[in-house]
Amino acid sequence: MEAVILILGLLVVAFVALGIYVSVKIIRAASRGVDRTITQARRAVEDTTLRAKSYGQVGVVGELAQLRLSLRTSMRATQEALQTGVTEDASLSESLALFQRLSVHGRELDDELKRLEREPDKKTVSSLLPGLKKRTGEITRSADSLRWAARDRARQFADDDLATLNEQIDVEAGALRHWTTEEPVPGVPGVPGVQDRTGAPGAPGNARWQGQGQGQGNGQPGDAGIAEAITAADPRQRTTYPWQKSARPETTN
Repeated sequence: MEAVILILGLLVVAFVALGIYVSVKIIRAASRGVDRTITQARRAVEDTTLRAKSYGQVGVVGELAQLRLSLRTSMRATQEALQTGVTEDASLSESLALFQRLSVHGRELDDELKRLEREPDKKTVSSLLPGLKKRTGEITRSADSLRWAARDRARQFADDDLATLNEQIDVEAGALRHWTTEEPVPGVPGVPGVQDRTGAPGAPGNARWQGQGQGQGNGQPGDAGIAEAITAADPRQRTTYPWQKSARPETTN
């Protein structure tokens, strides 16, 4: 009895521990989902604000917003392309590592541009714009180069696979049409692969009909051949295929 109580107690403790573990996992997953949603919402708001500034304002503020928008758009597109491609092509892992190093410079530049948007000394900020544009162009050009190289690589693999598949299909189609490559056997024109049993030119079934014609009316074995040739074949003994329709029974009046 004590052993049963001990086992039940251990089961209860195990179920409680399992419930706590599952609850923690669910809470963490929900928290990550909420954080991801908040991050995406914040990113969408920032992008919308930058677009509004780049199109609605002129001067230094508008140029800074345009630089931030182009930088964020290029970096985000490259990140998505590399992270998606590395799951199918492991060789992109090195490119992804290079992009992560590039992302450090991109975040630093984005933070600097964001601080300069709030800078009241617009004259000083205006003097910094040429250098900021150069840095932005270098980072976006490198990001675009990685992204298009990954896309070209994926497209080349797809083209090679399609070419190989077309060659295999052509070979299979030729194998399915093998009868078009057979040459007619001499002595049997128009019938490839069939030889005359008599060895002389003529129809393919010449020897069989000659054998059946011997002994006609004399009770010889040839009579059975003639009877078999004249009598209709039993439809129940014919070879049928799944695509053939079944014969309908004859109706009697």
